[in-house]
Order: sequence, then C-alpha cells, then structure tokens
Amino acid sequence: MPQQSALIIFIKNAVLGKVKTRIAQDLGDEKALKIYETLTEITRSITDQLTGKKVLFYSDFIDYNDAWDNTLYDKQLQVGNDLGERMLNAFTYTLSKENIKKASIIGSDCPDISLWHLTKSFYALDTHEVVIGPANDGGYYLLGMRKAYPAIFQNKAWSSNSVLKSTCEELLASRIPYYLLPYLTDTDTIHDFSPAFEQLLIQKGILTKNELNQ
Repeated sequence: MPQQSALIIFIKNAVLGKVKTRIAQDLGDEKALKIYETLTEITRSITDQLTGKKVLFYSDFIDYNDAWDNTLYDKQLQVGNDLGERMLNAFTYTLSKENIKKASIIGSDCPDISLWHLTKSFYALDTHEVVIGPANDGGYYLLGMRKAYPAIFQNKAWSSNSVLKSTCEELLASRIPYYLLPYLTDTDTIHDFSPAFEQLLIQKGILTKNELNQ
C-alpha cells in the first residue's frame, strides 16, 4: 500500500437471517450466510496482503475472536443512521489518523476485486480528489477520497441503481476531479454470481449445479 494511505473495510456481523437477504429469498438463510462468509473470506485474502493502515468497521459489534487478525486491522464499529452517515464517519475517523492523507473504502460483496484495484485507487488519489470503483448495478464497490466530502454521502437512495450516477453528477457540479476504476459486479442476488464464484461455491459444497440452474 502506498505510504500515507489507509483502507477502510465495511462488513456485517455474520448472523443468520441478517446477511444477503435477497439471496436468502432464493436459497434460504443458511446458504445466504455461508455465501456471505465466503465473500468475506475472499475479501480478507486480498486485504491481508496490504501493508499499512487498515480499519475494519463492523455493523453491530466488534468481534476480536474472528478470522480478521487483530494485529493487522484496527477494529471499529460503524456509527450512523444510514449507510452514508456511517461511511462519512468512517472516513472522518480514518483520515484523522496521523500521516494518513488518503483513504479508500470497500465492502465485502465484490469477489472480483483484486489487490490491483485497491492499490490503483491509492495511486489515483495522487492526482484526483476522489476515486470510484463503479459497480454494474449502478452503485460502487469502492470509494476513495483525500478528504471527507459530506455532500457525497447525503441525500442518496442507497442500494438503488442511482447512487453512482448521482455521485458523479454531484462531483462534476462541484468541480471535484474524480477517477473511475473498471466496472465490477457486487454480489447481491443469485443473478450476480460470476462463473468463477459459482464454481467456488460448488467446490465448497455450499451449492449444487441444480440449485444454480433453478
């Protein structure tokens, strides 16, 4: 990770019936939980490779006994009434740390994200105020900033297909230069599964080919 950079990761506490609810509608709560745990495993395998500041924000409670190494991650709790407020508070906390000049935030829903995407976001922030990893569903899988811009997080229809568009329009209107990473897919429904992710779920015994073909 470039110096003076920090990575923020948002995750949900893995509780049955509380994660991947749209996937659960098709496959049930237990399989949805296992799929979410697989997504977080993929995310962790990537972020573990980064050196430097990494802040892990939990949705409901801080878990010091999970698979996320307490020595690698600064573990915190998400605070705010909606996703925008929680992200803004996370950026404010992280960018207030000594020597941190830029930060990028990701969730745990994008199995195709790589070390390249994370590193590229930090280098893009050398020449741009904001970097966005656009998602194919109209949202974004990554957001990076050199300072917290409250307007980016306000008056957004979170989890809708308008988030990316409205964010970019806001940045353009404010003449804030931003950089777009390649498009990737967030995994929110069974229709978002890539062939590689489907194969992984089959290998792990979480799903069968018949379930995927229904």
